[in-house]
Amino acid sequence: MSHHTPEQQPVPDLEAALASCADEPIRIPGAIQPHGVLLTLRADTLQIEQVSANCIDLLGQPAQALLGQPLAVLLQPQHLDQVKQAISRPLAIDHEPLQVSVGTRQLGAALHRLDDILIMELEPIVEPVRDQPRMIARVLRNLQAATTLESLFDISVHEIQALTGFDRVMIYRLEPQGHGQVIGQALVGDELPDYLGLNFPGSDIPAQARELYRQNWVRVIPDTQYTPAPLIPPHRPDTGQPLDLSSATLRSVSPVHCEYLKNMGVRSSMSISLISKNALWGLIACGHPRPLWITREIREACALIGQLLSAQITAIVATQTQLEREVKVNVLKQLSLSMVTAKGDVFDGLVNRPEWLLSLTNAQGAAVLIEGRLHLFGKCPTPGQVRALHVWIRDVGLPRQALKEHVQGMQGLGIFHGDSMQADYPASAHYMGVASGVIAFTLPKPVDNAVMWFRPQLASPMSWGGNPQHHVSHSGVGTASHRLHPRQSFAVWQQQVSGIALPWSRADLYAAEDLRRSSLENDLARQVQREREAVRLRDEIVAVVSHDLRNPMSIIIMQCGMMQKWAVSDALVENRRIQRALGTIEMATTRMSSLLEDLLDTAKIDAGRYHLTCVPLEVAPLLEDACALLVSLTAQKNIELNCTVAPGLIINADAERIFQVLSNLLGNAIKFTADGGRIDIDVIGEENSVLFNVVDNGVGIAAEHLPHIFQRYWSVKEGNSRGNGLGLYISRGIIEAHGGALWAHSEAGAGSRFSFRLERYVGPLNEQYSHPLKQRKQATRVVDNSPQALAQADPGRGTLLNELNHRVKNTLATVQAIATLTAYSSDSLASFRTRFDARMQALSQAHDSLSRTAWVSIQLFELVDQARAVCGAARVTLQGDDVALTPKVSLTVAMVLHELMSNALHHGAFTTPSGQVTIHSTLNLTDAPPTFSLVWTERLGPVVAHTPNKGVGLRLIQRSIERELNGVADMDFAATGLRCSILIPWLHRTTSLP
Repeated sequence: MSHHTPEQQPVPDLEAALASCADEPIRIPGAIQPHGVLLTLRADTLQIEQVSANCIDLLGQPAQALLGQPLAVLLQPQHLDQVKQAISRPLAIDHEPLQVSVGTRQLGAALHRLDDILIMELEPIVEPVRDQPRMIARVLRNLQAATTLESLFDISVHEIQALTGFDRVMIYRLEPQGHGQVIGQALVGDELPDYLGLNFPGSDIPAQARELYRQNWVRVIPDTQYTPAPLIPPHRPDTGQPLDLSSATLRSVSPVHCEYLKNMGVRSSMSISLISKNALWGLIACGHPRPLWITREIREACALIGQLLSAQITAIVATQTQLEREVKVNVLKQLSLSMVTAKGDVFDGLVNRPEWLLSLTNAQGAAVLIEGRLHLFGKCPTPGQVRALHVWIRDVGLPRQALKEHVQGMQGLGIFHGDSMQADYPASAHYMGVASGVIAFTLPKPVDNAVMWFRPQLASPMSWGGNPQHHVSHSGVGTASHRLHPRQSFAVWQQQVSGIALPWSRADLYAAEDLRRSSLENDLARQVQREREAVRLRDEIVAVVSHDLRNPMSIIIMQCGMMQKWAVSDALVENRRIQRALGTIEMATTRMSSLLEDLLDTAKIDAGRYHLTCVPLEVAPLLEDACALLVSLTAQKNIELNCTVAPGLIINADAERIFQVLSNLLGNAIKFTADGGRIDIDVIGEENSVLFNVVDNGVGIAAEHLPHIFQRYWSVKEGNSRGNGLGLYISRGIIEAHGGALWAHSEAGAGSRFSFRLERYVGPLNEQYSHPLKQRKQATRVVDNSPQALAQADPGRGTLLNELNHRVKNTLATVQAIATLTAYSSDSLASFRTRFDARMQALSQAHDSLSRTAWVSIQLFELVDQARAVCGAARVTLQGDDVALTPKVSLTVAMVLHELMSNALHHGAFTTPSGQVTIHSTLNLTDAPPTFSLVWTERLGPVVAHTPNKGVGLRLIQRSIERELNGVADMDFAATGLRCSILIPWLHRTTSLP
């Protein structure tokens, strides 16, 4: 009896002897067993190069008479032809023995190829004494009928015993720890001992012997007391090296092994390999107390049985594992659901179901580590020990486990597992009573996280076939007599084993891997959801900030303009300082408004949700609008702007977005081009695309800056202190959203070229997008403000003048109408002057507001703020939609608001301190056609007496709405106050003077 723990190391003598055995040249013994003859032949000429020394007994000729001779000296012509045919079929040469005649003897010939030589093994043919085919068929049927490993092993050993005649047939399984155990046995007679259930040390079958077992299905020793027959010559004539007999059935075995069998009482033996997933799973070991020769036919049948048994073992193990996994499916579902519904980390779901976690692997303890929080369930080491074990598993155990997975057939498992932790991690010896067996996995996160299961040691005796330590001779290491001697006794020897837990089953390991995969998928899903939520929140924040800041910034800009007007009338130094400060505030607020728009566009581009409304667009009018908008800037710097476009070019694009890109590129060119410089814009039609180029002769971009110009928030600070670094990024995003590309070429001091390409539209063009320029048959210069061009009648310039003339006429007509109605209602020149000046002041304020926006549009609430400034903002409540009004609509609405405000001051709500006015605006885009309504409601003023006669102001309101805007204005003189309802058509497209 001995006490043993798995961390104990072999004694030095045994370790040295094992190394000596491992070096024994069992592949190249230079001899064979004498029950057959071996020859080596040149594969091309079949000339005999080597022969075993016992050839005189079986072939009737001495070795020297055969060496150098062709094989024809031994075989008859028809048998020689069979050998040649076998050589011509490389796939069958190792599997189809031949029957040949040498003299009067019938021999079986086995062939196999080795490099450029052919090895031939000859054995006597013995007529079978039993109906062997029927016996073999019965064995195979019985093996196929087995459904459990126990029944399969029992059938195998008894059928092979009946087929071969061996007294003892054992199934010897190799354990993961390296030793082997007898798990099946058929035994007759009383000459050989019973080894069922006993363990044998791994040193009984050294590594190189195990490899030979893996390569050959059957190995037979008819008589362990044989005298080896050496090869003549001992080395190969072609290479001068010993002959490799790894695949030879007649190969002479190690003397150590013969001595081992003798000490077991075995005189003859046969081994059948059991192989699973290309690894040696175990052996069928047959032994007999007397010499026993097994014919080649029986050996081939045993090899077939070994192959079928190997396949059956693999299939039954897989089936049992699958059944066990199916039992665990419900547990996995519960744990997965708990992880999905966990509010915190996915591992928090496991913490909530500890009973399921333990049952998943049939463990006695479990630990869950979540970002420094450690949860222990069942029987576990201390928290400090668990944390130290986690670090070792993460840094050492898992990488080391990956190297073992291939050997153990567990490829793809991302878990650590072991049932003898002390052998790998000595520090675990302090708690082997609770954690000798461990399964663990982690998730790929930057924080500490792990799930670990524990099993305690099994303190139980282990039965061995003899003392595994008694292997070596007592002669000194390195002496001539020192070698590995097998033990003399195989009597049952018990060892008290500690530090080894109940092995984890394949189903346990797969269940842990399934949980790892499920937790990984859930964790990744949460990460994706968190990222999506972060993007959504970012977009919402940007949108909310932009929206909430627009209105106050608009008010700041408007108030700054008004305060500047007040300050300009006073020439005091202090007022001039105030005026400059107001200008700075207005400029900064305008820049902030522009930045908010850029941030919104950036968020949409980053999220891949940049919305486009694409329609067929003629390129020429698009360029005209872009150049006309910025022509005043080029005139200020005396920059020559040339723009040419080939006729008939059409793109399918979002007009507003492409206009934004052109404005950005042209604006940058103007900004970085010195006074008196030149900018050229040309558009070229290609086969399937349209190429836009914006070229300047400005300062250019240095080579080190050029790769970064399209990045977010990047800008060259020198000379660009006003840039926010988003313009080019947004421009590229717009072009790429159209399916195009934007790029740049530049050189410091030599100007820049920005180019983008869009797909060419070849379909029909709707008339609403037509433009006079499309009728020209040659390239058209759209904008040219060079000195020569200014003297010519430019179409674009004429268009601007015509538009200006039209608006001046409309304004004069409005002034004329105001003057007529004011004169009609005035009883004196003074009253006419007062009323007319007030109305002109309101009209002038609207003009000023339009001028600040380049005569494009004005916000409704800005007009309201201008009107209510005379009565106090607190008395006027604004509700509804703040819409952008076209110039024509804004001038009319400004007059309407002035008249309503004046009427309230003189006759309505504002004549009392408590009077209030509510202005409600609604944009009805669902109407056909769309409409815009404005409702003025007075309350808390004096009681209104209804009268059919309307004053001049109210008539002016109706006249302006009906004639200028084709709308309707209704007046309701309720007792609670005047209610004026205005309804006008809402036009989507507007044309405005740049």
